[in-house]
This record gives sequence, C-alpha cells and structure tokens, in this order.
Amino acid sequence: MAGATAKLPLERIARALCISDGHPPDIRFEGRPMWQSYLPAARAALDAIGEPTTAMIDAAGSMGFDTDAARQCWSVMHAAAKMGPT
Repeated sequence: MAGATAKLPLERIARALCISDGHPPDIRFEGRPMWQSYLPAARAALDAIGEPTTAMIDAAGSMGFDTDAARQCWSVMHAAAKMGPT
C-alpha cells in the first residue's frame, strides 16, 4: 500500500479482526463502519507487542543495529503503529 490509500496499522488490525469474526468491515454498525468497533481489540493487540523479542533484536543486529538502537527503533515504530482513528 502506498500514498493516500494506505491504511494505518491500527486500522488494518481492526479490519482483520472484524473479518476474522465473519463481518464485512465496511458495513455500518452503530452509525460507523463495523471495523471501528474492533479498535479496542486492535489497540490491545498492539499493546501486547510493546517490547521487541530477542529474535527481533537479533534480526535488527543482523542489519547492523546495536541492541539499544534496535530497541529504540522498535519503540518509535510501535508508537507510530498505535496512532489511528479514535
């Protein structure tokens, strides 16, 4: 995805959860798209991966990042992924 059509990670997660429950994500539910009712669960999923795993740190190391840089990079990217519709 690129440009104006790219969806934020939080929305993509919420849509995936909605679809996995068998609901079309764009049908209306309580006046808004159904996928938006999955935002709390999507935020919880992102919260669950708030810290990088050892494997993630090792993968970053293979790209030349030291441990501190890898953790900082993950922290910034994780925070950005949590931004989305309210």
